[in-house]
Amino acid sequence: MKFILRRIAAVIPVMAVVAVVVFLLIHLSPGDPAAVIAGDNATAEDVAKIRQNLGLDKPLLQQFGIWVANIATGDLGTSISTQMPVSTLIAQRMGPTLSIALFTMLFAVALAIPLGVLAAWNAGRWIDRFAMVLSVCSFSVPVFLIGYSLVYGFSIKLRWLPVQGYRPMADGLLLYFRHLVLPCLSLGLVYMALLTRMTRATMLEALSEDYIRTARAKGLATMPIVWHALKNAANPIVTTIGVGVALLIGGVVVTETVFAIPGLGRLTIDSVLRHDYPVIQGVLLVASGIYVLINLLVDLSYRLFDPRIRY
Repeated sequence: MKFILRRIAAVIPVMAVVAVVVFLLIHLSPGDPAAVIAGDNATAEDVAKIRQNLGLDKPLLQQFGIWVANIATGDLGTSISTQMPVSTLIAQRMGPTLSIALFTMLFAVALAIPLGVLAAWNAGRWIDRFAMVLSVCSFSVPVFLIGYSLVYGFSIKLRWLPVQGYRPMADGLLLYFRHLVLPCLSLGLVYMALLTRMTRATMLEALSEDYIRTARAKGLATMPIVWHALKNAANPIVTTIGVGVALLIGGVVVTETVFAIPGLGRLTIDSVLRHDYPVIQGVLLVASGIYVLINLLVDLSYRLFDPRIRY
């Protein structure tokens, strides 16, 4: 329990730094947000009024204190373009993004770890070469190009899957999954490539250990050897899964744009185009919080695979 409390306590300064960075990214960026919102034909009085309404006329430190106090109460501000609470906008768009991220991760992990283990066990053979070529190609091709290629093949030519859009689970499981297949496949291939290469590398190292050679010499069956090696190689693999979340968050923005999915990625793009600074801040803060939370879970999982780990 002390270990868990220490790791949770370590997250607090990280999130404090994240909050400062998110705040400064907007307020110290070139240009006057009030002037951008007011438009080219606005008068100085119009700009001054907008600055007052947004609280930009106050000292920077006071603005930050007000912003943090509002966040502590769950108030992420109000959208400039829609006049809706930012928290409401994020909640409305969270479902599609979480669906894509979750199923992408499940697809990538379920495919990459067995493929990486198989490649390591058959190092130098055709299956190893195939896995590495697939990984290099998947990681080298941009997500949007993979997405458009899948749309052309499976939607336009074969007409098996919808081209774009999103359907919530309430509309039926079949429609829900049909609209998630191509986005998750597009993003999952890139995530899978990273995880496959790491799994292969860590498994090769584990399989070269003396205890593995001894087990092979004694005639131990293949599966127990592989399972024992995978358990000892698990921490770097789990770390890669956590680090890959950053790749996943960035890829979701592109994927949602390609497939016209109304998630947080599309909300971010639309907010940037509209110069809707409160929404941009809110989305960045939520995305950063999710990333920090995932890495916290990764840290806590280390003890499951290696009880010797101490912090």
